[in-house]
Amino acid sequence: MAYHPSKKTKKKLLGIGGIVVLVGLNAPAALDFAGDKYHAYKIAQPEYKARYGSWTQVGIPEEYRTNAIHAALLHTGKVLIVAGSGNEQRKFDKGEFETILWDPKANTFKKVPTPDDFFCAGHAQLPDGRLLVAGGTARYELLDGEVTRAGGGMRVKNENPDKKVVLKKGTRFRSPAGVEYVTKFDVTIPKAKRGFKITYDSGGRMRPWQTRITASEARVFVEAVEKGPLSVTEKQAQYEIVGLKGEDAANTYGLSEKITLDKQDFQGIRAAYEFDPVAEKYVPVEPMDKARWYPTLVGLPDGRILAVSGLDDVGMIDPGDNEIYDPRTRKWNPGPKRYFPTYPALFLTKGGKLFYPAANAGYGPADQGRAPGLWDLENNTFQRVPGLKDADQTETAASLLLPPAQDQKVMILGGGGVGESKKSTPRTAVVDLTKDNPVFEDGPDLPQGTRYLNSVIMPDDSVFTTNGSSDYRGRSASNIFKAQFYDPKANAFREAAAPTIGRNYHSEALLLPDGRVATFGSDPLFDDQQNTKLGHFEQRMEVFTPPALHKNAANRPMLADGPRKLAPDHRVTYRTDHPERVATARLMRPSAVTHTTDVEQRSIDLPMTKKGKSVTFDVPKDRTLVPPGWYMLFVTDKEGTPSEAKWLHVT
Repeated sequence: MAYHPSKKTKKKLLGIGGIVVLVGLNAPAALDFAGDKYHAYKIAQPEYKARYGSWTQVGIPEEYRTNAIHAALLHTGKVLIVAGSGNEQRKFDKGEFETILWDPKANTFKKVPTPDDFFCAGHAQLPDGRLLVAGGTARYELLDGEVTRAGGGMRVKNENPDKKVVLKKGTRFRSPAGVEYVTKFDVTIPKAKRGFKITYDSGGRMRPWQTRITASEARVFVEAVEKGPLSVTEKQAQYEIVGLKGEDAANTYGLSEKITLDKQDFQGIRAAYEFDPVAEKYVPVEPMDKARWYPTLVGLPDGRILAVSGLDDVGMIDPGDNEIYDPRTRKWNPGPKRYFPTYPALFLTKGGKLFYPAANAGYGPADQGRAPGLWDLENNTFQRVPGLKDADQTETAASLLLPPAQDQKVMILGGGGVGESKKSTPRTAVVDLTKDNPVFEDGPDLPQGTRYLNSVIMPDDSVFTTNGSSDYRGRSASNIFKAQFYDPKANAFREAAAPTIGRNYHSEALLLPDGRVATFGSDPLFDDQQNTKLGHFEQRMEVFTPPALHKNAANRPMLADGPRKLAPDHRVTYRTDHPERVATARLMRPSAVTHTTDVEQRSIDLPMTKKGKSVTFDVPKDRTLVPPGWYMLFVTDKEGTPSEAKWLHVT
C-alpha cells in the first residue's frame, strides 16, 4: 500500500529538505538557522519555562514609545517612565520633555505633561506615596573640539541689603578689557546680609555700633559673545553688568572664575517636583539650593529625603553640599557635608547610618569618594569598609540591600573603570553590616565582566540580575544577553532564561506587583562591532516571568482584600481560603531606578500567625528598617511561588 504523507508532514519534510539544501550550499549559515529555530522551539516549551522562566515583549503604541531614563513603581500599580529630553539635544533645544505612565495590568499608556527636563534627575518615594523628583538638565555637554565660545562660571555679587537682584537669561557682563559674556540662564541673587560691628576705643570703651554689610552671592554659567581664544581668561576680575546704572551698578557686579574653551559638561537644575500618583501630575515644590545633574535621592527614617552629589549649574561636581527635603513643609535645608561621585548608591541601614558600597554611575575623579563605608549622618563620620576586590571598578556597578533586610547585608555586582574605561569586572562581593568591623567577602563571579547590570529583589528572596555590557555603553557590540538568579543563602547563581533585547547605559529593571520583572531602555554609543554605526536608544520593553509563575500559576497563594493602612499596633490581617499555601511573607518597597542605581528597593521578612482562614502579619516598628511609605506585601508558598501583591501604607 502506497504511503501518502499528510500536509503537515509534507511541510516538515520540505522544511528539513530546505535545511539540507542550505547545508549543501552554505553550511555555517544553515547551521546557524537551524540552531536559532531549535533554540526558539526549546525556550517555548513548558518544561524550559518552568525551570528558567520566559521573556515577553510589550506592545507599545508608537506615540507612547520613549527613551526610558528613569522608572518608578507607584502605589497605584502603574509605572512612571521618565525621559525628559531623553539624551537628545534636539528635544532639549525644542523643550520637548516626556513622561509616560504605564499600567502593566491593563497594558495601557498615558502621556503626562512634563514641566522641566528631568533627564538625569534624582527620585525617591515619599511617605504619602508621592514620588519626589529633583534636579535634571540645564544644558547639554560640549566635548573637546566642539566648544567655540569660551565659557565658565561667573559669581554675581549683590551688596544691597534691601532688595534681591534678578538677572534674566541673556544678561551681559563686560570685563575691564571690554570683552563681553552672556548668561545662559536666569539667576537670582539674594539680598545682602546686614549685621553690626562692635569696636572699642583705646580706653576699652565701646564705640557706637557700626553697620556691616556682607554681600550675597550666586553663580551662573556665562559664554563669550565672540568666538575664539581671545575671550579665554584664567584671571579673576570684576565685571560690570551691562544695562545697570547708578546705585544698582555699584551694588551688583560679577567676579569671573576660569573661562576656557575646555570641554563643557552637562549642567544641572535646581527644580524639584512631587509626582502625584492619584492626580497623575507633577506638583512643583521649593527648588533645591544647589543645581544637580546625576544626583542620588535617598529616604531617611523620618520620611525626609537626602539629596547627594550631582553636577551643578556650571557643570562642576558638587563638593559635598548635600541637602534635605522635608515633605511636611516642602522645603529644603542643608544636610551633612560629604563628597561622593555622581549617582552614589546609598542604603539606609538599621540605626540610621547610610552604607555606600562604592557603586556609582559616573562623574568624579578616580581618587576621591571611591572607598566604601558607613556614613553616620548625625556625627557626619565615615567608617571605611575594607576587603573589596577590583576596587578600581565600581563605576556602573549594581548594588542592593540583600533580602531580607533584617540580615543587613549589602551586595555589589560587576562594574567598570572610571569614565570610558574598557575595564569591567565579574566580581561580586557581600558585606555583613551586623559585624563590629564589617569586611567585604567575595561572592560568586558573574558569567563575565559586566557594567550596567540591573538587579531586582524577588519575593522569594532571590535576586534577579539581567543584561549589561562588558564595555563602556555597549561599545563594540558588547551587550550581554544573559540573566541569572542569585541565592543569598547559597551564595550562588543559577541560570535564567536569556533576554532577547540588549540593555546597557540608561536601562532599568523593576519588580511589578504581579511578581514579574519589567525591563526598559538602553543607550549604546554604537550599534555595530566596528563602532562605525551610531547607536539608537532602545525603546522596546521586555517583561520576565519567573519560573515559579510557570510551574504553579494556577495554584499561587492568594490573599483576599484587607486593610490598606497599617494599624498602630503594626499588625495586619488578611483572609485566605488556603492558609496552608502561605509559607513566607515579605514587605517590599517599590523601586525608583536609574543608571543601575536603585536605593529604594528593600524586602522585609514578616513574621506571621495563622488562625482559621486568616493570616496576621507583624511589621517591624523600626523606621530604619521599614521607612514610612507604601509597600507591596507578597506571600509565597514552599516552592517560592509569589502571590499578587497587596498594597500597604506604613506611616
